Amino acid sequence: MAQRIQIALRVEGVTCDGCVRHVTEALKNVSGVEEVKVPSWQAGRATVLAEARVEDQALLKAVEEAGYHAVVRERRPVEGERKFPVGGKADYDLMVIGGGSAGFASAIKAAELGAKVAMVESGTVGGTCVNIGCVPSKTLIRAAELCFKSAWPQFEGLPTCPPPKDWQRVIQQKDELVAALRQGKYVDVVKIYPSITLFRGQAKLVGEHSVSIDGKAYKPGKIILATGASPWAPPIPGLKEAGFLDSTDALSLKALPESMIVIGGGPIGLELGQLFARFAVKVTVLEVLSRIAASEEPEISEALTKYLQGEGLQVHAGLRIARVERQGDKYRMHVEHDGKAEIFEAEQLLVTTGRRPNTQHSGLEAAGVKVGKRGEILVNQTLQTDNPDIYAAGDCIGDPMFVYVAAYGGGLAAENALTGAGRIYDLLPLPRVTFTDPQIASVGLGEAQAKERGLKVKTSVLHLKDVPRALAARDTRGLIKLVAEEGTGKLLGAHVLADEAGDVIQEATLAIRFGLTTQDIIETFHPYLTMVEGLKLAALTFEKDVAKLSCCAT
Repeated sequence: MAQRIQIALRVEGVTCDGCVRHVTEALKNVSGVEEVKVPSWQAGRATVLAEARVEDQALLKAVEEAGYHAVVRERRPVEGERKFPVGGKADYDLMVIGGGSAGFASAIKAAELGAKVAMVESGTVGGTCVNIGCVPSKTLIRAAELCFKSAWPQFEGLPTCPPPKDWQRVIQQKDELVAALRQGKYVDVVKIYPSITLFRGQAKLVGEHSVSIDGKAYKPGKIILATGASPWAPPIPGLKEAGFLDSTDALSLKALPESMIVIGGGPIGLELGQLFARFAVKVTVLEVLSRIAASEEPEISEALTKYLQGEGLQVHAGLRIARVERQGDKYRMHVEHDGKAEIFEAEQLLVTTGRRPNTQHSGLEAAGVKVGKRGEILVNQTLQTDNPDIYAAGDCIGDPMFVYVAAYGGGLAAENALTGAGRIYDLLPLPRVTFTDPQIASVGLGEAQAKERGLKVKTSVLHLKDVPRALAARDTRGLIKLVAEEGTGKLLGAHVLADEAGDVIQEATLAIRFGLTTQDIIETFHPYLTMVEGLKLAALTFEKDVAKLSCCAT
């Protein structure tokens, strides 16, 4: 009997039971397809059972000719027909190079599949997020936020609290949390899986199928590269000689400076800049692009700039940094703005201009693994490199560098490598959050992005003064912007600047994933006095003035 496969598709444009019938019939007419299941038009997906010879393109073409659009999300052998490479001459079924989020997700998935796994880590187990990224930064941000808001006159009736003086104690509490999470979520986890062996050492690819760990060679069946990324600094004249802090250094400062220049107005720079400002540091943010938070909607960038300046931060965008120098205990930044030369001075200099993959000196070329312009490992849609036995996941494959994306990719890479599942690395829709105060959260397309794709769109912008939750919390900073397709009302993008934006965005993420419309959002119950009600109000704003509606009225 010919080998069979199961193919999962995401289907877009399905709006009724009739559409379901059309899609089902179109897929069934493809030669080699044995069975088609489309649960409902709301599900937005289809599952096809077919002979292995059936190509993705044939299925996609059939759906397109029926008047819809489809994307293959997964292609895997049918249970009982998988070729699992356990045992044999390999030292391990799978070797994972890197002990961060992607690496652990890979190792755990492989262990669950019954594989014998080796994981290699040359540094601290746990990777960026728990050690030097999300966990330490967010706990410090929260500490600064609590004291700042309790001292903010806008919050009536709350006791005042000056900025914390005991910075070292705050750092100690951060380090204690990091250590506890690293131990509980990484080190101890390895012990749960007897089929996982953790090596502490430097791994390097040696040829196409071998790995050297501190000089000792191993031959695993498959390999996953999950080597992460590190802070990167641009080639600004004088920067290297003057010295600077990166995000890792900043989160472990022994003492607070009186002033700080932050180069980079992206998520990391804005989060850390506001953090230090709330600890009474005089902060200046310098951004070479025309605005801070440049990947967000212009309305959000403009509003956040105003809020940060209101807290005392200096924010300068659209400038060119000519050079850096160190004079005594001060950094001097020479910049050009609108054709005029300016100089900024500060006690400390923090560079937050992005991260680059850790792929140097890894033996990639000898193993037939290619990298891109920024050193990112090049992979196909199943996270496989040009070497069919080597996969990669996490920050080492480039943007987006989010821990939840790394974990998703790690598990997917392991399953594909070991079982031939052919699952597709699908990042649509992917929410992102910047933990400033107020937070930024976005998902889907921005207005300009949608228009660049030739879509006809309509937008709505709702300011938080019209959201009851914001009024009750006495914090009306922020806005919600929705981008929808003209005519169908299908939600294409949601962009939130609010105190609880990271929680609000999840409803929009699901709406975009399943092809819902703004009317679907309006007709869904939203609890009163929650920030997520703002999404419903923003959807209503397409057609109505919500200021003229009573509470909960539509």
